[in-house]
Amino acid sequence: MPNVSNYAEYDGLGLAELVRNGDVTARELLEDAYAAIDAINPELNGVVSRIPDLAEAEIAAGLPDGPFKGVPFLVKELGIQMKGSPSRCGSKLTEDLVAAEDTELATRFRAAGLVTAAMTATPEFGFNPSTESIFYEPTHNPWDVRRSPGGSSGGSASMVAGGAVPVAHANDGGGSIRIPASCCGLVGLKPTRNRVPTGPTFGDWLNGLAGELVVSRSVRDTAAILDAVQGTDVGPPDLITPPERPYMEELTQAPGKLRIAWSDKAISGVEVHPDVVTGLHETVKLMESLGHELVEDQIEIDWSHFFEALIVLWTAYLAWAIDFLANAVKRTPSYDNMERVTVELYNHGKSLTAMQMHDALANINTVSRQSGVLFEKNDLFLTPTIAQPPLILGTLDQNEAGVDAREWTRRVFDWVPFTPLFNSTGQPAISLPLHWSPDGLPIGMQFAASLNDEATLIRLAAQLEEAKPWKENRPPVFYSE
Repeated sequence: MPNVSNYAEYDGLGLAELVRNGDVTARELLEDAYAAIDAINPELNGVVSRIPDLAEAEIAAGLPDGPFKGVPFLVKELGIQMKGSPSRCGSKLTEDLVAAEDTELATRFRAAGLVTAAMTATPEFGFNPSTESIFYEPTHNPWDVRRSPGGSSGGSASMVAGGAVPVAHANDGGGSIRIPASCCGLVGLKPTRNRVPTGPTFGDWLNGLAGELVVSRSVRDTAAILDAVQGTDVGPPDLITPPERPYMEELTQAPGKLRIAWSDKAISGVEVHPDVVTGLHETVKLMESLGHELVEDQIEIDWSHFFEALIVLWTAYLAWAIDFLANAVKRTPSYDNMERVTVELYNHGKSLTAMQMHDALANINTVSRQSGVLFEKNDLFLTPTIAQPPLILGTLDQNEAGVDAREWTRRVFDWVPFTPLFNSTGQPAISLPLHWSPDGLPIGMQFAASLNDEATLIRLAAQLEEAKPWKENRPPVFYSE
């Protein structure tokens, strides 16, 4: 019997309230989380390693009195480092790598009272928007197990959507919080660059393109975790503007009448699926019904130059990171221990020159200014999160032979042309589960804001959660006692 009736119906703050009131203990919630994982993970394969000894040790030591005291939590096996936990990055190359220290974000998650029960799947080194590495085997979408949960935080997203835990760690270097949030019907916020610390192990992660936070089922959980972990750590390369007030306070603040630019067209020119376009148009109508001003517009950039810049920035960092990790495990990167496309990306990164890197950085600078032009006259920019509904697993095969770095990046952008722009500019962007396709697949809508303006995104997200609730939308694979 579960310790909490209807465990999977609670969000994180709801479970924390039960702990504070003495209705349940942290250890009992951990037992419920493991029971939920046992029930749904055989179908989803989102959890790839359990760490019960570490979780029990945290509880035994006495949990901090944070907003999520006693709430079970999952952490993606990529980016963040939690001392003593696996850090395998979805690769045979690093199959026995264990984190030697906590990154600052891990420290802050613990301070929030979260209890990390297990680690979740990622594609190899996070370089696939579909979570289906050979090392872990594919992760499945609880809305349709033939389909991808997105990536690279698909393991976390599948388990949150399936009810194993209410919230789980995710990170985003090209859309990897927002893409799985869209695919799995969740809330996924990528904060402003450096809003959430990524150091000290990797510091300016992915040349500043990557950000850290969570995927969740409620806006308030996202706001509360952002409050708990935001703020610079020691010695970051860039400082951020602190919020005017806690993000939790934004939940009760009306967003006012916003001017929102929108586009149903990808800057890349790739065709957007009709179900996605329908969702975007319905969202525009919803926004207008709430009193906002909606204006069709677009951020004008040189797509081909931007495409080349991201290939450089992504693969250069990947090559450095693989060498860094290979040195830690005393192995040589090769086709024997990495997937074929990963090797191609690694080799491409190793071949780049300093001039190519500077040209890419110059392009990203230009793109940021071009994005700023649109935000001078608009509060937000609305697009679909992804161009297609969740893909059938195997569509993006990172072990396919004969696929070079340029072809792989093109295939990725065919599915996810909307999200990487805001990794490049550093602006905050959120995916919200505002539409479902005729065959029952979630389709997220992305709202981007100006730098440092997570507050407007949270106010609007709270308004939309009330206007078009998604709490009762449950996938076919969902934990029930």
